[in-house]
Amino acid sequence: MDHRVTVVSRQLWGAVEPRSRVLLKCPSCRVIMHHTAFTNCNDRRNCVDQLAKIQTLHMNERGFDDIGYNFLVGGDGTVYEGRGWGVVGAHTKGHNDDSLGVAFMGNFNNDTPAAEAILAVRQLLLFGVSQAFLHPEFELLGHRDVGKTECPGEKLYALLPTIR
Repeated sequence: MDHRVTVVSRQLWGAVEPRSRVLLKCPSCRVIMHHTAFTNCNDRRNCVDQLAKIQTLHMNERGFDDIGYNFLVGGDGTVYEGRGWGVVGAHTKGHNDDSLGVAFMGNFNNDTPAAEAILAVRQLLLFGVSQAFLHPEFELLGHRDVGKTECPGEKLYALLPTIR
């Protein structure tokens, strides 16, 4: 199976520089799935607009050093680099030191993630394992599994077993 996935770099989506970066000490043992809980984005222009808003929210209102997620995926299956591989995120309080945070862009309490987005995340995770960014036996969790939240939404949470 082809494990390649195209990831839109921070530079291409116009990310601002992080205030600081902390590198993970070893491959991620867990992947924690999120949704952004904003409107769904299905094309690059709308997703890039949302990425900038999310980064601004995370850095200016929440006091994070950067956008919180390692990767984000749009409804068209485009994957965007957040903090990227091997960088400690700010996506799940108390659980960032050994995990990778992946956010589906949209609100999946009522909407179902697009098949393209699910496939893109599968490819991203396979690539992560093939490049030793992810432990081969990584655990896949929803944000709600480790925190008091509805995240990643009912519809996405129900699909998590199909992603692993």
